[in-house]
Amino acid sequence: MTENNPKRLSGMFGLAIALSGQAVSILASSMMEFSVSIWVFERTGSATVLGGMTTAFTVPFLLLTPIAGVMVDRYNRKLMMMASDITAGLGTLGLLILYLTGDLQTWHFYIVNALIGIGNAFHWPAYSAAITTMVPKEHYGRANGMISFVEAGPGVVAPMLAGFFLPLIHIQGIMFVDLGALAFAIATLLIVSVPQPVRTVEGKEGEGNIFKEALYGFTYILKRPSLTGFVVIVFFSNLFCGFCNAVLTPMILFRTGNNSLILGSVQMAGAASFAFGGLVLGIWGGPKRRLNGFLIGWSLFWLFNAVFFGMGRGPAVWIPLSLVAGIFATVGVTSGQSLLQVKVAPDVQGRVFTARRLLTWAPDMITPLLGGMLADYVMEPAMQSGGSLSYVFGWITGTSPGAGMSVQMIVFGLLSVLVLLFGFILPQVRNIETILPDHDEIKKVLDEGLAT
Repeated sequence: MTENNPKRLSGMFGLAIALSGQAVSILASSMMEFSVSIWVFERTGSATVLGGMTTAFTVPFLLLTPIAGVMVDRYNRKLMMMASDITAGLGTLGLLILYLTGDLQTWHFYIVNALIGIGNAFHWPAYSAAITTMVPKEHYGRANGMISFVEAGPGVVAPMLAGFFLPLIHIQGIMFVDLGALAFAIATLLIVSVPQPVRTVEGKEGEGNIFKEALYGFTYILKRPSLTGFVVIVFFSNLFCGFCNAVLTPMILFRTGNNSLILGSVQMAGAASFAFGGLVLGIWGGPKRRLNGFLIGWSLFWLFNAVFFGMGRGPAVWIPLSLVAGIFATVGVTSGQSLLQVKVAPDVQGRVFTARRLLTWAPDMITPLLGGMLADYVMEPAMQSGGSLSYVFGWITGTSPGAGMSVQMIVFGLLSVLVLLFGFILPQVRNIETILPDHDEIKKVLDEGLAT
């Protein structure tokens, strides 16, 4: 099914309209997520419980991504883009009904997070693959920068808005706002044209039943040593940084006596940094050597947002670090995604991108729980005054509640940085941009061969 309706908006302008709907939806969802995190932690005081909620989202999200990739390549990509908003709306509606009937409990969020994870399995590959058919290659970096800005921008004001509106309209009001925002996001997609890709040699090679096509993304990567090396680097980086992400929110709450204002301020600073970085990348387009942008950007992010962040003990350190770190992450995100969009044929990007995400995000299925358990049962007790690790790290982090989580962030943040920098040592990864040809160059050579 193709979509080239002249009455619908297209190109960079069409993409901007679609992303405006996503911005409104993400703003409402971020307000709800902030409120839920505070609500759950105040009732449980457990990093493990928060980690379990993340795992409930991540496991179905990752396990379904290969099938979602097939559907993105097979069917109308705009419909796939809507799938995330529709499932998120069903989840929010379920929570609203439970709240209004007085039956809402912590474990309900696990089920809803799983439902949202299923929907999000379609969201990222559909948007990433749509870019290559909506805008020219030279604008990939700008388009990815716009997406980064839209994903991060709402987070700048979401905590503040949630804190302001919660006392006025309560959590059920936030849920109504979220439902309205999701409806608006779907409406903007309806007026935008998202062309389907033309078939390529790679696409024909991957044709078959749904399981064969789901596996094609993995075989595509494994047949290309440079892509395989790239995926291995990202896998281990995500493995280590997952232990940092698991304790970021509880560490701040422990360090500040459950001060939601400080937590919100730190999150707003980080979101502002991501948004500013996305705005800059939307104009600049990113470094010409995309691999350098990816490895250096993410290395600097984890250095600032994990190693140095863990050494801090209050907002005077955390907020400035957050204001800087997100800019580096945006460079990493846009550079890595643009690199793959240039190298992978458009009609197989859904499968390849989801295979890459499953392989690189696989640690996220366990690190939220393992990271929370490591913090609750090992790191925190060991960093109490007189604990086994307090003599080694106490001079850096102190021994107050949250110190063990700080040490966890420092150690695993350093490991993530070292893994990323190792990418410059491996020739297959270091030279990926010259080893792998651009997909449009392959098509040009084939077309010229057929013409002669």
